[in-house]
Amino acid sequence: MNQDARTLTLADIAERLGARLTGDGERRVSGLATLRDATPNQVAFLANRAYLKDLPDTRAAAVLLAPAHGEACPVACLELDNPYLGYAELSRLFDPLVGRTPSGTHPTAVVADDVRLGDNVAIGPQAVIEAGVTLDDDVVIGAGCVVGADSCIGSGSRLHANVTVCHGVVIGARAILHSGCVIGGDGFGFAHDGGRWHKIAQLGGVVLGDDVEIGSCSSIDRGALGDTVIGDDVKIDSQVQIAHNVQIGDHSALAGCVGIAGSTRVGKHCMLGGGVGLSGHLTIADGVQVTGMSLVTNSLLEPGIYSSGTGAMDNAQWRRNAVRFKQLDDIARRLSRLEKVGRGG
Repeated sequence: MNQDARTLTLADIAERLGARLTGDGERRVSGLATLRDATPNQVAFLANRAYLKDLPDTRAAAVLLAPAHGEACPVACLELDNPYLGYAELSRLFDPLVGRTPSGTHPTAVVADDVRLGDNVAIGPQAVIEAGVTLDDDVVIGAGCVVGADSCIGSGSRLHANVTVCHGVVIGARAILHSGCVIGGDGFGFAHDGGRWHKIAQLGGVVLGDDVEIGSCSSIDRGALGDTVIGDDVKIDSQVQIAHNVQIGDHSALAGCVGIAGSTRVGKHCMLGGGVGLSGHLTIADGVQVTGMSLVTNSLLEPGIYSSGTGAMDNAQWRRNAVRFKQLDDIARRLSRLEKVGRGG
């Protein structure tokens, strides 16, 4: 593939994506944009029918879209059955971090004498790598990161600036940890004697699988006894809290501000919308989707889509409904009595 300063020909893109190209294959492009904002040197994409209205007026060099929309496209087409997946692939080709991976250890980094380093490891300014750590090949440790004692980070993983990995954490290959996240802090474990709280030592660790990505300022607590376990290809957004001994199955995704209480097990291929809360000691089956701002207090043992809570409404209407919520138990009891009378009649 010809690539010069992240410029590509449309033929290059079609070959890389396995797309059917209609238009000038030699035309060069240098970036991606939306249908509305794209310039003549950029590629746009159409993956949601809601944006069909923007297709006739696009100024993009080409549009990545499904075959059904090709005839309506006024510029060159890159046709794929799954254009959103193609967009994901194409976005990585224009990623400014590609080809700019640092190497070597910055002179201000503090690295313990017994740390085991693979090939092409990069350790940034002011990073601290404690005793007994293993960093496999092609690991990148950003500026200001701390990797605690006896932790292991798999090949090709990248920690952005100011990530904290506490002691005894295992991170798989090709993980991406964004700035400010904390992996392996103490779980929220305390015993109460009736007057004050007594800390319970958190003796477990955290295990992250391969291809895990964790957003900025998210926290995954270490286990109280066993490990907190995050499966392969799990994607975790920013400001997510995962408590001690939680287990999350492979290929699940958690949107921003999800909170999961201790010892809950989430299955494979689950999706939790923004702001979802899961109570502790629950079991969530494989293939469960929970919509945003829902509170789950009981196990969900069958796959499907689950919701709770109420949507936003006019305040005056909400106040009336809030009063009625308090009356529901009494209404249900009265209705039950009426049903019994009806059956007796």
